[in-house]
Amino acid sequence: MHVTLRQLEAFITVSRHLSFTRAAEELNLTQPAVSMQIKQLESQLGQALFEHMGKKIYLTEAGHEVRQYARSILQLVDNMKAGLDSLTGLERGTLSISVATTAHYFAPKLLSIFYERYPGVNVKLDVTNRESLVSQLENNTVDMVIMGRPPEDIDIESGAFMENPLVLIAPSDHPFTRERSIQLKRLENEVFLVREEGSGTRKAMELFFAQHGIAMTTGMEVSSDEAIKRSVQAGLGLGIMSRDAVQNELQLGLLSTPDVLHFPIMRHWYVMHRKGKRLSPVAQAFKTFLLEEAASILKKEPKMPAHGPSLPPAQHPAPNSITTPGHDEPVKYAPVKPKYVLTGPDGNPIPPAPRK
Repeated sequence: MHVTLRQLEAFITVSRHLSFTRAAEELNLTQPAVSMQIKQLESQLGQALFEHMGKKIYLTEAGHEVRQYARSILQLVDNMKAGLDSLTGLERGTLSISVATTAHYFAPKLLSIFYERYPGVNVKLDVTNRESLVSQLENNTVDMVIMGRPPEDIDIESGAFMENPLVLIAPSDHPFTRERSIQLKRLENEVFLVREEGSGTRKAMELFFAQHGIAMTTGMEVSSDEAIKRSVQAGLGLGIMSRDAVQNELQLGLLSTPDVLHFPIMRHWYVMHRKGKRLSPVAQAFKTFLLEEAASILKKEPKMPAHGPSLPPAQHPAPNSITTPGHDEPVKYAPVKPKYVLTGPDGNPIPPAPRK
């Protein structure tokens, strides 16, 4: 039997995507080249590893068996590489890291400081959704992952390195911004914009409302944090997001975080990797850096007050409110569904221009 590492790598990639096309894209090969690697591997093993049903492919029983061994073999190769890298210390090396989409608001800052300390290190950063992060962990394709909630069905090592509070966000002129200690029950009258199924933030939202017996009304399902922020600004509903993701909008007065009881929803950021993985000196140094220094570094950056102005509502008009001649009262906040919503070429709502 003559099985090559290239064949095993092609097989693992195809089995992960269940698509020759997507596997070819990841491996930077042509689809025929990937198909040839699989055919050669099947010929060496004397077993079919995939079966076709219509336009979809599935692993055969032999394919499931081979996948377990292939992962172990490629893991040993990675461990060998890490061991060789350890002989060169931290002067050079490569750090491959994947982070959740929300973590990209602070991850570059941390990587920048780490890179200043070890300028010879080559960093590969991938920003992706939870589903991809779990897949990368399962298949051990990166050194480590940063995400909000460790998966339960994968044998991993994880460590919390920083708090990740989820805050309620609303338009800056929402009536909630003029109130304090708002009862949670009143959120049943609001519409919420949510992330896609499988999102860690969405799961946290659903669990939070279920624990407090609150019926959550969902509006649009939005695939990115930026789109949720723009949609909330446009008055299409409320949202719940990581506080790290909305710092700029709070500072500019484009969004507000109403003072609702039981908020924020407290979570944490975790750094994790497959259990038993032999980390290179570079990866181990970065993991230690996160666990020991990340929280203190990011706390030094200025934060906005959690709930806007401290003066009572009678002394301050609501942010972005409009007064009419001869009237002292500001115009009331419009309903969740505005009369007109302008959209850009990507189909997302265009946020209103900031008012001074």
